[in-house]
Amino acid sequence: SPLIICFFSTMEFNYLITERLKLRIITPTVLQYVYHNYTDEQLIIFLGLPNAEQLAIEKSKFEKGYTTYKIDYLGFQLLDKTNLNVIGWCGFHSWYPEHQRAEIGYHIIEETNKGKGYMSEAFGAIINYGFQHMQLNRIEALIGPQNIASQQLVHKFGFVKEGVMRQHYFKNGQLEDSIIYALLKADYLK
Repeated sequence: SPLIICFFSTMEFNYLITERLKLRIITPTVLQYVYHNYTDEQLIIFLGLPNAEQLAIEKSKFEKGYTTYKIDYLGFQLLDKTNLNVIGWCGFHSWYPEHQRAEIGYHIIEETNKGKGYMSEAFGAIINYGFQHMQLNRIEALIGPQNIASQQLVHKFGFVKEGVMRQHYFKNGQLEDSIIYALLKADYLK
């Protein structure tokens, strides 16, 4: 629609390209721009959100801040190359540039897009970007014990299980453990 063309053309975005995906790079500067210049309707489309309630949650996260003087953020929206719909996201949060490490997080939005290999396709390009362009030496993934699909994903890319952080994550009204996995640049480049 003309609305999408209009508001996407007001800012240039950078992308990584894979076989089926355009990975739109989202930095704190991009977030500042879209949250201050897009309408709620435009934000819902841009962020790939299902409704205004989810937008309110995302606005609250933005207002509380993704970055501080020592922690940064860099994310990627997974866009379907054929229609540019947002499939999901993957990115680095808790990025400590001084220590050359970051945590990676990821999510496929719609159940119908799960199991199609989109995250595996994006993951390799994003990990490579982290090591080559962000100067990371270590990428961490914190995964719930029941999340077998995520555990399989990180294993596929060479992440090593380092331990369990007990009662680390509050989800659905209860504290859950997190399994910590890590990938070092030297191991990835072997």
